[in-house]
Amino acid sequence: MKNLGPVLALYPMPMVVIGANVNEKPSWTLVGHIGIVSHDSVLVSLAKPHYINKGIKETGRLPINLVNQQILKKADYVGSVSGNKVDKSEVFDYFVSDNGVPVINDSPLVIEGSVVDIYEYQNFDNFILKIENTYVDEKNLNEQGKIDYQKVAPVLFDFPNYEYLELGKVIGKCLALDD
Repeated sequence: MKNLGPVLALYPMPMVVIGANVNEKPSWTLVGHIGIVSHDSVLVSLAKPHYINKGIKETGRLPINLVNQQILKKADYVGSVSGNKVDKSEVFDYFVSDNGVPVINDSPLVIEGSVVDIYEYQNFDNFILKIENTYVDEKNLNEQGKIDYQKVAPVLFDFPNYEYLELGKVIGKCLALDD
């Protein structure tokens, strides 16, 4: 086995677009640094210069819109241009949730959360969110009413190679594999 040194190699990760109201308009950005903190909390990590950070800090809420192939082109666009230079408010069709955040209509799954803490580390704002609502298109549920990620078909991001990937096949059931 070859030692590659201190490489961030926990990829691929699901791609998401987050939204927030900035100066009374929705803004969007693509995020590849997200994680699970606990059973009811997630982390969204954004470089401090992001335009959208201001809106997140002001409102204390944000949606995590999962990206599928249908919205990938628009998602890639909002991740490649700065809200400081370009108005991204009309890139996606959206609705405003009961909590006042913009939610992308075409996202197959959206987690809405409230910011419970912000950890600043190096040049990043790390937002810890308590999950408040999860929206999913009903066609993406299985017979038991649970999310079927094969149907959701999230786009995955391979950071070391800067590539978008698709989800593979099911290879087994957790806690049911033979020894």
